[in-house]
Amino acid sequence: EGHIDFTSNDYLGFARSEELKRRISEAEKEFSEAGVGSTGSRLLTGNSKLAEQVEQQVATFHGSETALIFNSGYDANVGLYSSIGRIAKYIVYDELIHASVHDGMRLSRAELKSFKHNDVESLLLVLSELDGPAVVAVESVYSMDGDLAPLAKLVAVCKDFDAAIIVDEAHAVGLFGEGRGRVSELGLEDDVYARLVTFSKALGCHGAAVLCNDNLRQFLVNHARSLIFSTFTSNHSLLVVKCVYDMLSFKYYSKLNISYLITLFNQSMKGLSGVRQIGGESPILGVIIAGNAEVRAVAEAMQSDGFDVRPIVSPTVPKGTERIRICLHEFNTEEEVKGLIASLQKAVKHVG
Repeated sequence: EGHIDFTSNDYLGFARSEELKRRISEAEKEFSEAGVGSTGSRLLTGNSKLAEQVEQQVATFHGSETALIFNSGYDANVGLYSSIGRIAKYIVYDELIHASVHDGMRLSRAELKSFKHNDVESLLLVLSELDGPAVVAVESVYSMDGDLAPLAKLVAVCKDFDAAIIVDEAHAVGLFGEGRGRVSELGLEDDVYARLVTFSKALGCHGAAVLCNDNLRQFLVNHARSLIFSTFTSNHSLLVVKCVYDMLSFKYYSKLNISYLITLFNQSMKGLSGVRQIGGESPILGVIIAGNAEVRAVAEAMQSDGFDVRPIVSPTVPKGTERIRICLHEFNTEEEVKGLIASLQKAVKHVG
């Protein structure tokens, strides 16, 4: 508390937005009859006109036929991938795919195959050796490295092998494609089997949705256990999502500053010796400090300087790639970023 935030995933500042608070207050008055809790699973008493309205709003914004809201991104990935094994013999996944996808895949009936991170040739090789229907799992922006998947090339390979591709857009929503994500930015909506969008990162609230066609939506409603056997999210949470998407739709937000700060960070890091930066195309930036003890020491020194940064240690990331994970935000200032770089440089020299 009191430290400058370079850790949270509130990239656009929605979680602290006074305008969003005002809109939520007005929406609660408008939808006062909705009550507080959903009172049950979506298949029992948890469904509502409000839920269906928000799902349609989300689907329309992202250019999808339908959307299915889950209580969290974790629930969405577990529900999606645990179910998809019923209709695909194989799930082929990027080796750096999110832990929630791994948990969902382990619950599926599919055979699991990995390919090298962001490596199109590796994916091609894996798909060429399969003898049945496959689903390919990737992220559009990777949560630890902050790098971007070569989506257009991955989609082209999947088309060649008649494989379906699912794209996790958790860290792309709000930041790419006028807020719609990288799939929309690249015009690939019709080429992707399903997308996951979360409301809990750049959008500053809570929950997630699977964007898909109606057939897959109905399949998930009947098979995704994380949806079926859990009380649905509260009406308040749905109203918050509605208000955020209202702001996205009418562009009542800016990401001009965050784009500038990413460029500033990248340029400033070029002058630093003894460290290696990863990422650089998204607000998620990493500075490799090999060794758990070493990266913890650097993080503690920077925290003492007033910067909220955290060490990412092995085995969360592979040994030798321990890093300071830095998240930039629309509300950070140029002076704060310059101070962060100076603190990092001082800490690295001290620890080294």
